[in-house]
Amino acid sequence: MAIKVVKNLVSKSKYGLKCPNPMKAEYITIHNTANDASAANEISYMKNNSSSTSFHFAVDDKQVIQGIPTNRNAWHTGDGTNGTGNRKSIGVEICYSKSGGAKYRAAEKLAIKFVAQLLKERGWGVDRVCKHQDWNGKYCPHRILSEGRWNEVKAAIEAELKKLGGKTNSSKASVAKKKTTNTSSKKTSYALPSGIFKVKSPMMRGEKVTQIQNAQAVLYFYPDKGAKNNGIYGVYGPKTANAVKRFQSMYGLTQDGIYGPKTKAKLEALLK
Repeated sequence: MAIKVVKNLVSKSKYGLKCPNPMKAEYITIHNTANDASAANEISYMKNNSSSTSFHFAVDDKQVIQGIPTNRNAWHTGDGTNGTGNRKSIGVEICYSKSGGAKYRAAEKLAIKFVAQLLKERGWGVDRVCKHQDWNGKYCPHRILSEGRWNEVKAAIEAELKKLGGKTNSSKASVAKKKTTNTSSKKTSYALPSGIFKVKSPMMRGEKVTQIQNAQAVLYFYPDKGAKNNGIYGVYGPKTANAVKRFQSMYGLTQDGIYGPKTKAKLEALLK
C-alpha cells in the first residue's frame, strides 16, 4: 500500500524566500532534525518563519507531510545558491532525531519506506539517495551517522525498493551526460590535469586548478560557477576541496578533498 502524503504546502507568496526556483530533481537527501518535534510541527514552523531554510518532506512515526512542491527547489543542503543539493535534490527530514528512542525508530522506518516509494515513482535506484553531509560536509543525518548506520539505512531503502519492484541502480553518468549536452562544442572545455592537487600553503593556483573547478561545476558539485566570491578563478582552496570531497563521497572514492588519479578518472568517465 502506498504511503499517503499529507500536503501542507508553503504559500506561493513565500516562494521567493523558501523555494524560488523550478526544479527537476535528480537526488533525494536525507536529514535528521535537530529537535524532537512532530512532522506537523516541523512543517508548520518551516512554512511560517522568516528564514529561507526549507525542505520538501517531514516524516515522523505516524505520517509524511509535504511542505514544498517537488518541482520547486528547497534550501536544505547548504551548498550554495546553485549547489546540486539545494537545486537538484528532494529534502526528507526524519523527525524525533534529537533524543532517539521508539518514536525516532518508527519515524526512520517510515522514512525508509517513503524514500523507496519516491525512488520507485521516479524510476531511480538507491544510488540517488544522499545524506546532507555529502553536499556541504555538515554532520547530518547526525543520529544515523553517530550510530554508524548510513550503509544500513541505504541497504534498508534498497530492500524496500526491491519489494516495490523498482530498480536498485540508476546511472549518474547518464545524468552528467544530460547536463553537459550542448554546453560546449569544444571537447577540450573540460580537459583535466594530471597530478595531485590539494589545499596547502601557499595555495595551488593556475589554469590546471580552473580546469578541475570547471569540471566540478559542470557536474553541479562546485557552487555558483563563474562567481568570483566562490573562488572558482584558479585557486585550490577550501571550497574546491569541499566540492572534490563531495564528488568523491558520491562516487565511492576516498573522501579526502584531494584531486588525484582516481578522482580524475571518475570525472573523465562522467564527462565523456
